[in-house]
Amino acid sequence: MNPEDRWRTYIDIEQLRELGFNKTQMANRLSISRTTLYKYMRMTPGVLQQWLEEMRTRSKKADGYEEEVASWLKASPDLSSAQVMDWLQERYGDIGMCESTIRNYVRGIREKHGIAKVKYQRQFEAVPDPPMGQQMQVDFGEMKLEDGHKQGKTLRFIVFVLSHSRYKYVEWLDRYYTTVDVIASHERAFAFFGGMAKEIVYDQDHLLVISENHGDILYTKEFAAYRNEKKFKIHLCRKQDPQSKGKVENAVKYVKYNFGRGRVYTNLAKLNEACLAWLMRTGNGKMHHSIKKIPAEVYALEKQHLQPVFLVEQPETALSITRDVRKDNTVNYLSNRYSLPLGTFDGTDKKVFLQVNEEGELVLYDSQTRLEIARHDPCFEKGKLIKSRAHGRDRTKGIAAYIEHAAGLCPDPLVATLYLNEVHKVKPRYMRDQLQIIEKQLRAAAATDVAEAFAYCMKNRLYGAKYLTDAVVHFEKYRLSSTPVHTLPSEPAMQPPQGALSIKVPIRDMSVYQRVMEGAVQ
Repeated sequence: MNPEDRWRTYIDIEQLRELGFNKTQMANRLSISRTTLYKYMRMTPGVLQQWLEEMRTRSKKADGYEEEVASWLKASPDLSSAQVMDWLQERYGDIGMCESTIRNYVRGIREKHGIAKVKYQRQFEAVPDPPMGQQMQVDFGEMKLEDGHKQGKTLRFIVFVLSHSRYKYVEWLDRYYTTVDVIASHERAFAFFGGMAKEIVYDQDHLLVISENHGDILYTKEFAAYRNEKKFKIHLCRKQDPQSKGKVENAVKYVKYNFGRGRVYTNLAKLNEACLAWLMRTGNGKMHHSIKKIPAEVYALEKQHLQPVFLVEQPETALSITRDVRKDNTVNYLSNRYSLPLGTFDGTDKKVFLQVNEEGELVLYDSQTRLEIARHDPCFEKGKLIKSRAHGRDRTKGIAAYIEHAAGLCPDPLVATLYLNEVHKVKPRYMRDQLQIIEKQLRAAAATDVAEAFAYCMKNRLYGAKYLTDAVVHFEKYRLSSTPVHTLPSEPAMQPPQGALSIKVPIRDMSVYQRVMEGAVQ
């Protein structure tokens, strides 16, 4: 707080005291603690002025570190005060200052030197809804409900959501889930939906997955058998990336705060029965905010795997309005979402200027520069995502160059390129991980082993880093086992001279050796 703010606080306290406010009312009104209030109430204007003068001139414990701390902040603007304190302790040991002192000191240095703290803003990208019957998302939730005796009971639940219609199914359990419980819930969910989606999206939950393993996913024994039986495709989310299954994440919150909050728990059967009734009444029976449709009505079509009908109408009259930019780089207009170039959202209250031109196109302008940033054909349905290809990430960027680089490490780059392209088709999401493993193996292996491994894997259609590395190791072992064993350099083998094998060694009489031992022969 600067001196002007302290004077303002002091004057406000005096005015409120004259108006008859008590201490609690004054502290609440000014948003200060009672300790701070008492400190100001004990001061006279002269004492306050002297105190402020002393604050300007008095030295601080951390003043000796200012130049060094400022250099750290300039080099790394996102450095936290906790990191600054740790670095000071690492270099100087016990500095005799607490965390709050360092925090205030770092804040002061940032203000003095104009070093703003940089925060990383992740860019989100809106993704179109998959076709009917294509995808289902699954996730778990947990919350505590009170029973009739005001005792808390921790309950777990599993949520299934059809990605296109947002049609949901929920089950509750009064203990931790096991893999068997999860499989049984899948069966009941498939019965509830009247079938299953072609692809199911999961987190890396220990009940289902042991390891992502760079694309060669290792499932738990029970779930692997169940997946092989049902033949559905699995899309596994990356670690610490819940946004990639946002539909079910939102559904979990919806179950918690619309159905679960404030509910009294009696028993598990009644809870599941009440949850199914809530799904029919509210969860699937009311209009969904994103798609602007009732999930139950869309599900009636999705169940039969029907395609959507696109209505074509004439555009409305030209409009000129302002819209907020959402974090997934879209704007809302007439209940639809229109994409913007990736990076338009910058973490602030960014706005765009929206206009429908004479040709009926929806044109979006930067609200500050008035420059055009996007253009779309209007959509006359509701709840749709209208997205330009130019506004998305180029997910293939860099992969082609990486494949070319890895293939260049092989004796036959053409064969290697063909093989790596096949790996890319099989594991597109994990291609970078696959290439990293392959590159490491190529750098460590002999050229002949690599060539034979690529040829073997191509011939047998074994596409993956695991297959290739196993093949390289196999051919390396085979090559080493078939190579003659040489003596160590420290013990060179005695080779006979040319023609030595044809020399006949004379055989002496034993009396000659006897005379040598007696010293008769010199």
